[in-house]
Amino acid sequence: MGQAILDAVLVDDAALTVEELAQACAVEPDWVVQRVRTGILLDSAEPDCADIVAWRFTSADLVRARRLCQVERDFDANDDVAALVVDLSEEIRRLRRKLSAAGVK
Repeated sequence: MGQAILDAVLVDDAALTVEELAQACAVEPDWVVQRVRTGILLDSAEPDCADIVAWRFTSADLVRARRLCQVERDFDANDDVAALVVDLSEEIRRLRRKLSAAGVK
């Protein structure tokens, strides 16, 4: 039987554990740990921090993790390529918001 996917909306005061983030992305907790340790997820975590129980993920981390999963699965991309694609996508969205706020179409 497959894993159930956690579907939730987080508020700023709430945070997910490694296990909850993994469940929300339908991946193993080791997937999350590997991406934190390589700096792809959770920028605030120390790469050498062994206490993964203390790691907490925000709604922004959840969105990023889901995008990473999607790119890795859809394009059979490794984690570095997926991170680059997600970074560029996030930058494009940020720049479009700035242009929109400035009244440029």
